[in-house]
Formats: sequence, C-alpha cells, structure tokens
Amino acid sequence: MTSPPARASFPFALAVAATFALPVSGFADDPADAERPNVLLILVDDLKPTLGCYGDDAAKTPHIDRLAARGVRFDAAYCNQAVCAPSRFTLMLGSHSTSTGLYGLGSDLRAALPNAVTLPQHFAAHGYRTESLGKVFHIGHGNAGDPQSFSVPHFKEKVIEYVAPENVGGPLTREEALFGNKMLGKIRSLPRGAAFESPDVPDDAYADGRVAAETLRRMQAALARRKADGTPFFIACGFARPHLPFSVPQKYWDIYDREELPAAEFVEAPDGAPRVAIKRGGEINAYKPIPEGGDPEPGSALSKELVHGYYASVSYTDAQVGKLMAALEGSGLEENTLVVLWGDHGFHLGDHGIWTKHTNFEQATRIPLLFAGPGVPSGQVTGGRATGQLAESVDVYPTLAELAGLPAPTGPQPIDGVSLVPVLNDPAARVRDHAFHAYPKRRLGRAIRTERYRLVEWSDQRAPDAPAEFELYDYEADPLETKNLAAERPEVLARLRATLAEYPPPVK
Repeated sequence: MTSPPARASFPFALAVAATFALPVSGFADDPADAERPNVLLILVDDLKPTLGCYGDDAAKTPHIDRLAARGVRFDAAYCNQAVCAPSRFTLMLGSHSTSTGLYGLGSDLRAALPNAVTLPQHFAAHGYRTESLGKVFHIGHGNAGDPQSFSVPHFKEKVIEYVAPENVGGPLTREEALFGNKMLGKIRSLPRGAAFESPDVPDDAYADGRVAAETLRRMQAALARRKADGTPFFIACGFARPHLPFSVPQKYWDIYDREELPAAEFVEAPDGAPRVAIKRGGEINAYKPIPEGGDPEPGSALSKELVHGYYASVSYTDAQVGKLMAALEGSGLEENTLVVLWGDHGFHLGDHGIWTKHTNFEQATRIPLLFAGPGVPSGQVTGGRATGQLAESVDVYPTLAELAGLPAPTGPQPIDGVSLVPVLNDPAARVRDHAFHAYPKRRLGRAIRTERYRLVEWSDQRAPDAPAEFELYDYEADPLETKNLAAERPEVLARLRATLAEYPPPVK
C-alpha cells in the first residue's frame, strides 16, 4: 500500500529565494515566543498523491518533495467525503459530514452549527492572528464560506479562470457562474468553458500565482508583527489547481512528454459493484470538448490531454508551494513554523471510467498529507519519514492543536478526529485501525478503509428498513478494485459492518 518515495527531476529552477526572501533579523529572540509555533496550512484542491514523494515517477514536484523530506508523509491518508465543501468542513471542524449533516456544496456551516469552533477559531482563541487566502472554505454553489473563522477578511481569488484570448470575453460559463454564486438557477442555459489552456504567461496571470504572492506579503507582515509583539500567525493558503479547468502557463505543460504520462490501468466498473457506486459524466461535462453527457474515451487523444493538463497543474501548484518554502527558509520562519500540506480529496483521471471525484473509491478518497516543522522530530532526519498509519482529514485539527501546545478541541461540534502526534514522534505507532468516509447519492454510502480492505454500505436514509447494498475490496489482492467481494467474504463483511455499526447514526 505504501509507495517508496521517488525524487523527480525538474528541468528548470525557480529563483524564488532571492525574490521572496523575508528579513531575517530579530526572529524569535524571546524563548517564550519561540515555543508558540506559527502555522502555515496549505490546502490543494483535487490533489491526489501524484507527487514524487509518493512514488509517482512521472510527477515533477520538487518543492513538495522537499517539504516531505523534512517531515512526515502519511501514505494512507483519506478525506472524509470526496466533495470540495464537505471535505473542507471536515478539516476545519474535526467532524465527519455524517456528524454534522454538511454533505453538499451549498451547505451553510453556521445554519447547521451556529456555535461551532473551527480550527482557525481555536487558534485565534489562544492568541493567534488567523488569515485565509485562496480556496480555503468552499465559496460557490450558493456557499459563502465562513468569514467568522478568521481574524481578518478572506483574500478571495478565482477558481475558474481563463487568460488565453480564445477563452476570454465571452458569456459567463457554467462553472464561472457556480463558483461566483451567479445565475445559480440558470446554470444549464450557460455555455461550457474550456477544459484546459496553456498560454505563455507568468504564474501570477492565474489566481494561484496571485495567492502565493499575497501569502508571501502576509508572511512578511506576520514576521514584523511577531517581532513587535510576539503574535504568532495561522495562515491558511488554498490553491485551486489541479481543479478543472487545467489552465496553467505553458512552461508547466512543457516539462512533460504526454505520451509518457501514466494512464488509468482499469477503466471499467468493478465486477459486482452496485449501480449507486458508479459515476458517469458529472462535473467533467461542464467543460468542452468533453462529450455532453459522456466521458472521454480511454486511451483517446482527449484523455491523454486531460492527464497532461492535470500533471501540468500539479507542477504549477508545486511551484507556488516552492515560493512559500523559499520564503520560510530565507527568513528564519522555517524553524518556528508548522507546515501542513493537505489535499481535499483525490481525482480519478479515467480510473473505473470516472474522471473527477464524488465517489467512495480509492482514487477519489486517498489524499496527500504532510507535516513538517517544530514538534515533528522526523524533520531532523534526512529524507523525512513515511507512515502507513491510516489518517483522516478530521485528524488535522486535534494534531495541530497538540503540536502548538493548545488544549484539545472540544467543539461544541462533535470532534471525530484523533491526534496524530504519537505517529509524528514514531511513524510505527498506531492511533486508529481504520479510516472512515462517506458519500451521499440516492443512498448514503458510509465506508470503512482498513490497511487491507474497504467496506462501503449503501443505505437509504429515507427507508431505514430497506436492505443495504455492500461493496468490499481487498487491496492486497486487488489494488485496482476490479471486483466487489462482498458476497464472497461474509466473515470480513460482518467484521467491518460491526465496526461501522459503532458509529452514531448519520445526521440527515
């Protein structure tokens, strides 16, 4: 299950250290201040572990690889729901979506949980200045995010953006409208936008480049503030790519040979999987030239171009992360700043014939999760460390609180996460024996992922007496999920169902 790390080559260097280095003098002169670490939380949209540090030899991600090399890499980390808004709620609340009822893109956190204390609010209550930039909470689809989570107004940027002349100047596209909270009742009447573009433009022509630049300015101001009055910072920086559209500068496309990029190995639905588990079309159909109501043909020129665009987008985001890391290293902030890199969910890229997320399968739910900085002892070990500990997005909240020396979160929302600090201290330690996730469709699919198996139970919440449907996959024997073994492994099914039954009934 754990892939060996592989360091990817990168054909061009980013001279960010000299450009973005912050002043060095005066940091952490007071030992008491030094005991209060800053926090840089990096959120990346739609990023599955297509990273060199996770063993993807095709990926060109030297900056994230370097971050992993001074910290701990979780090789078995999972989101709690493979949808942007709910996944970010689970991170910020430490609560499963089944504990809060926040399942949808348009879910209103404060309507459901008016008194919830989010991760940044917990830090603000203990003297931190909290800021957010880019895609942190999901804004769009009728969702306004959660402004009260942060000390200062959110720095909002675009998720859907085009700069190539052929893609600008026209009417609002479907996805631009959704993410802009515009014309939400008329989405199907709007035109589709391009699935990708690759103009020869600088990084800051797109939102993520501007988010990186503004984050650097905020870090510089935070350093001056810390020097003046000792206030630590909590900065959440969210990057939109590799979310569709795959719109990034040409130079990131140029570092890949399209014909050498990996294609999905298994493009069919699993044998015996219930129909509710399978996704066709969906978000991918909001973009041209994807067939309306269909999916790209496996092995086609279009499917190869989409894979190319995804990898180019990952490298573009890696470059933005590199700017932040260079600033930390050049300022003295590195020694006193906890850095967490988290992907909100995975992305199929043709696996099972599915192209985006919104499923309970491995490709949609497995995420990258990296910790580095003070309190992460393996940061002192050359090459970093990896752990096979199963981890969930809800675990980040209690882990960061413990690393910062803050009290453990107590809600009032349910806290479903556990602290991973014992694992950071010893990657062989274990604090949970499974990960939980869920996905709502016509039925609610709740899942248990152990080191070897995944059970998914699809039940109709409107008819609790109706029989459930089950999926069971054995990743030791069948890592590509080619066959549902629920009917063939009744003893495993019963054992995992018993584990699932220990969870509270899902909030509707």
